[in-house]
Amino acid sequence: MSQLPQAITDGILGGAVYALMAAGLTLIFGVMDIINIAQGILVVLAAYLSYALSVHLHIDPLLGLLITVPAMFAVGAAIEWAFMRRLRGRERTAMSLLVSYAVAVVIEGALYQVFGANDVAIQAPYVNSGVHVLGFDLPYIYLIGAGLAVVAFAAIYLLLYRTTFGRSVRATMQDKVAARLIGINVNRVAAITFGIGVGVTAAGGMVFGATNAFSPNSGYDLISRLLSIVILGGLGSIGGAAAAALFMVTAEEVVNIWQPVWATAVYYAVLVIVLLVRPVGIFGKPEARSS
Repeated sequence: MSQLPQAITDGILGGAVYALMAAGLTLIFGVMDIINIAQGILVVLAAYLSYALSVHLHIDPLLGLLITVPAMFAVGAAIEWAFMRRLRGRERTAMSLLVSYAVAVVIEGALYQVFGANDVAIQAPYVNSGVHVLGFDLPYIYLIGAGLAVVAFAAIYLLLYRTTFGRSVRATMQDKVAARLIGINVNRVAAITFGIGVGVTAAGGMVFGATNAFSPNSGYDLISRLLSIVILGGLGSIGGAAAAALFMVTAEEVVNIWQPVWATAVYYAVLVIVLLVRPVGIFGKPEARSS
């Protein structure tokens, strides 16, 4: 039982990192009704950008976010303009799965060509060190990840609820047709939102790349976990994604104390059990929205 408090602490810190990576995925769905299967490989792409800046230009990964965040925003806006904007009608959500999967395959192939198939990891002085507080081991990189998650979620909240653009976003989330009728440029809102959703992956990718060895095919395991988080939290619910990430990763860490073999299985078992009781997720809303 002495391991339990540390496992809970590790789960909270790890969950914050997954919440950071999942925030963009649930924001994109909330505004656009698009399930971005490419989010996993975009996290990996962000990790490679941080890795390249660190190795080739000797830029600290944290400082490199000043470059990778705008770069990933541009990638997201370009994907929305080139592919997602063309999707129309009632099959939009289903078609987004196929289109975003195709985008993921292209990005994965490009990463193989540029970086090869070998695993790499981001190195920095704070990656393999930490602090011991009140009996708990707290790795610096996870503390940084948790801090970035808090900043990202606070920024998204302020954007959605304290700005004129945020009112446009929320109007688009509720009813796209009505939003167009009152003069909101829905295409512009969608492009910026998709860009933000992908831009957030720059921070998540940096922390992921510093805490895990990764390769171009790492996106597959990532997207399965991220989708589980946003589905459990309720598709489109930012707060739900954060709560689900903290809950699921903590549950995995706790089970890992006694039965490491079952730790990952419990992660998905929790998803199934919750959805049997509440199919829309913890914070999901059953109302259908107009497209």
